[in-house]
Amino acid sequence: MNKTLATMALSALMAAGPAMADLVIPDLSYRTGPYAAGGIPFSDGYNDYFTLLNERDGGVGGEPIRVVSCETGYNTEKGVECYESTKGEGALVYQPLSTGITYQLIPKVTADNIPLHTMGYGRTSAANGTVFSHVFNYPANYWNGASGAINYLLEQNGGDLSGKKIALVYHNSAYGKEPIRTLETLAEKYGYELALLPVDHPGQEQKSQWLQIRRDKPDYVIMWGWGVMNQVAVQEAANIRFPMENFIGVWWSGAEFDVEPAGEKANGYKALTFTGLGKDYPVYGDLQTFVVDAGKAAGAGDQLGTVQYNRGLYAAMLAAEAIKTAQEIHGVADITPAMMRDGMEALEMTNAKMDALGMGGFGPEFTVTCENHGGPGLVGVVQWDASAKTWNTVQDFKPTDAEVIGALIAEDSAAYAAENNIETRCN
Repeated sequence: MNKTLATMALSALMAAGPAMADLVIPDLSYRTGPYAAGGIPFSDGYNDYFTLLNERDGGVGGEPIRVVSCETGYNTEKGVECYESTKGEGALVYQPLSTGITYQLIPKVTADNIPLHTMGYGRTSAANGTVFSHVFNYPANYWNGASGAINYLLEQNGGDLSGKKIALVYHNSAYGKEPIRTLETLAEKYGYELALLPVDHPGQEQKSQWLQIRRDKPDYVIMWGWGVMNQVAVQEAANIRFPMENFIGVWWSGAEFDVEPAGEKANGYKALTFTGLGKDYPVYGDLQTFVVDAGKAAGAGDQLGTVQYNRGLYAAMLAAEAIKTAQEIHGVADITPAMMRDGMEALEMTNAKMDALGMGGFGPEFTVTCENHGGPGLVGVVQWDASAKTWNTVQDFKPTDAEVIGALIAEDSAAYAAENNIETRCN
């Protein structure tokens, strides 16, 4: 349908009468367990944005949003149970904030015709929309993160990492193992030595890993951690006096709660990012008025502007914009999960659109296509200022190694397609 005609049809529909049903958004949250420090603020931001749309705008396209929460405890089995118990309510999209849960849900959502958005996590090769029809991981994925870290280190070393030692301290799970292939491929390309140091769940015991780092003296440490593992790693790095400015975490290892327990010793620690910092965005004025001051905040209202709250806010905003896109494409307000998938695959985020949402500069510009479900893979770098207790941007969003990452995605997705008898699409 012509976009203009679709928009006119949608307007006519909304004018014809009241909304018939809610737009259902599941929140597979984890407010309990060793990963709650990250799960709580993300869920707060996710819920608060949808509450803002309901209170300020009456929902999306005249349809109210109903968030259905289910506690997973960051447990894969519970996550699958949450999916099974909520999918029948008309769930439009799942964002489980867990790579383990993601791997289990990929075949399920594909069979059930429900989209899955794994923003900055999950199976990286799902960026290939020709194979993974219902999975999206825009605007960046783990392999972008690995490449972004190496690109940053290249800039710090005049473009030459030959002979350098880099250690990867990683959560010993599907999540933590995601960047290994990329870092190994880039080690061959740039000549650095890579050491792999796994940390078992939940990550409270890391003495042996950091004793090895003290003995081997790597030039840099990259961390793929989550939850309490991050806090322990930063403290252990401080204990052996590893230079914090040479310690870089993935975006899930760069929140306030990861560094604050170490106090001044955490000063200079760095992390990757694909979202903006703080709450100096117009949307926060509306959040304060319509959500926090109105007593409708998901949490205590004390997480606004923190790193993981911003991530949850951003994830909800992308879902809402995909809903709008789906409504325009299909000319109806009460969209189905299949229509939501279409909206996600046609999503375009421009600076002008983000400005209009009161979130200008909050994330990179990107366009999703049938072939590319992963976005541009732009990565920024932030650094912790312990005295001011704030993160500062030290590198804006920059491109990552598309040639290396593209080849790895093509190889891995082709293997998945062969194993699961999937015919490629987008022809």
